Amino acid sequence: MASLLSLLLLLLLAAAAAATSPGRLVPYDLLYADGVRAYFARDWGRAAELLQRALHSYAGLRAARRACRAACRREAAFLGGPPGAGPWEAALFGRVLQRADCLQHCLGLRLGVAPSAHRASHAIRRDFEQREPYNYLQVAFFQHLQMREDIEKYRRMSGVKSDNFRDLEAAPHWEAYEAGVQHYDADEYLQAVARLEESLTEALAALEECRALCEGPWEDEEEEEEEEMQPGLYEAIAAHYIQVLKCRQQCVLEIATKPGRISATEDFIPSHLDLLQFAYDQVGNQALAAECAASYLLFYPTDEPMLEKMREYRTELGEDTAFTARESIQHYVQRSLMEKKLIYYAVEHLGGTFNDPDLWTPDELIPENLKEKHREDQEKQKQETLDVEEREKRGPLPFEGIAVTMDSRRMNGTQRVVFDRVLTESECKDLLRLTKAAGEAGDGYRARRSPHTPHERFEGLTILRAVQLAQNGDVDWRDTKLFLQASEKSRKIIESYFTPGKKLHFSFTHLVCRTAVDEEQEGRMDLSHPVHADNCLLDPEGQECWREPPAYVYRDYSGILYLNDDFQGGGLFFTEMDTVTVTAEVHPKCGRLVAFSSGKENPHGVWAVSRGRRCAIALWYTHSQEHAEQERVKAEELMEQRAVEQDRPDGEERQGTDHSGRSSAEPPLPNSGAGPTSRRQKPGSDRTQHPKELRARDEF
Repeated sequence: MASLLSLLLLLLLAAAAAATSPGRLVPYDLLYADGVRAYFARDWGRAAELLQRALHSYAGLRAARRACRAACRREAAFLGGPPGAGPWEAALFGRVLQRADCLQHCLGLRLGVAPSAHRASHAIRRDFEQREPYNYLQVAFFQHLQMREDIEKYRRMSGVKSDNFRDLEAAPHWEAYEAGVQHYDADEYLQAVARLEESLTEALAALEECRALCEGPWEDEEEEEEEEMQPGLYEAIAAHYIQVLKCRQQCVLEIATKPGRISATEDFIPSHLDLLQFAYDQVGNQALAAECAASYLLFYPTDEPMLEKMREYRTELGEDTAFTARESIQHYVQRSLMEKKLIYYAVEHLGGTFNDPDLWTPDELIPENLKEKHREDQEKQKQETLDVEEREKRGPLPFEGIAVTMDSRRMNGTQRVVFDRVLTESECKDLLRLTKAAGEAGDGYRARRSPHTPHERFEGLTILRAVQLAQNGDVDWRDTKLFLQASEKSRKIIESYFTPGKKLHFSFTHLVCRTAVDEEQEGRMDLSHPVHADNCLLDPEGQECWREPPAYVYRDYSGILYLNDDFQGGGLFFTEMDTVTVTAEVHPKCGRLVAFSSGKENPHGVWAVSRGRRCAIALWYTHSQEHAEQERVKAEELMEQRAVEQDRPDGEERQGTDHSGRSSAEPPLPNSGAGPTSRRQKPGSDRTQHPKELRARDEF
């Protein structure tokens, strides 16, 4: 396996090294399309070859564009022409035409084909920007799809060393930045200074490369029909120029986004200066510390802690000492402010929108009619960063007899709690009887291996499916009603404890059992459920959790109500962000409810179930009513309908397990739980259906 990994790395490195080689460059979108076709035809060797060539072509095209735009910027400069060059139009557009001619000629030589042949569709460009070809490529080599999980499996294999793994898309500034932060956190300030300076230099260079690539063809985001009026000369020039400026502004997000992630690190450039200022101060170089402080103040001129440091440096180094910001940072800030001013002018007078990527944009730069939205965005950010202690204000529990067994302090974390005696032994037995139906006629996972491990079987039952089974006479109505009541009781307990006075809605409710496959336990090394967070994508290497799709970003709190303990393993555990350091464990038992906030503060996983069958009700909650569980709403309506039918006068059948008492006017319910929900949806409104697409990967 180690040799196979090394072969993959060598092949890809060779392709990357050849990215700028001379000769005709085949358009990457054509190679990509052929590679994907070979992939789905299971022609792995051909797919790997074509996908490597597509990546090679994409890298070569970007390199050619960067080089030609840099060369033509020098060869056909807009300023500094001979005096008396004629009217302004000839002076400006003459140079524009020369620049266009230079670019066409340069790209033609480098690509070996007309540049227009390399204009791929927006969907293809997005795939390459998100590095999707690597997903196909590693499958072609290993015939397995989930790269992140595969890497963890490869790490555990004998003979595979950490040196065998290398990120072929790694950005030099990110490698230096993470190393610098690690040295900084370890109080190794000399090493931190060296790596952070390297990161800042590389980041500014990467920013220039990104900006050069913004000077591409016009992209009509609205895809206007041909019949509509086309813009005139100056309108078209203005629209395309503003598009380029917006692209250049977004480049800071590109360099601030770690390869393989989607969300950017906030204040990436200013944070370098903040860290460098402190590190230089610690190593005794006050002059460079002051330079970094002055540079930081270009972004945040009223930052009081940094202003105080500047006053200290003047006292130490002398009042007459001149402290000036770095020239590169001055240029960066001045150019960015100039572009923002032009963009905001265009948005105000010509229409359109602008998502400003920077938190430091001066308020006076934003037009008055756009400031309100800017303030709303800032308030939203403040609300999301409320102090943990404020969020952990407790309310009284709504039921007697329930005990708080462990709180956040005892569990070495925040927003964590364990309750006992939520259910009685008798109630647990009744719900376990309901889990038998989950195995025989549940959500369609009968005898299916778990989506997280091949060593366990998975069985699940939703609220709506349980009601349907009761209507069909397959389960006892009383057990289904208990399922509803137990989950609602858990919701009230968690709401009163964590968010008193603020409504929690069900996001998803699932009665779940995991059964150890006896013949698959020997030599087992995996978990029943890998470490994760419930509303963000956990990045252990970057020590971050990205709150973005496909994570269920609207989820606020999570819970597990255990039904049994007659099995081995299967305990819940919490970790640090590294997913390795265990901070707390919870052992299942009947009536025990563990609850916690769904964010990055609570990474958690489940130990392997090595013997027996583990059953629990998995619960997720949200403050967002629009993301409330629609299947539960339908299930409650059906339960209320049954209660009404039972209260009717004699003449109607009302046996608890007889489904023939349903009104003839009511359409028959299908076996799938999705049907009734989809009929309740408004046309075009499908967001409440999204969680269903990933539920198999989402239960505990």
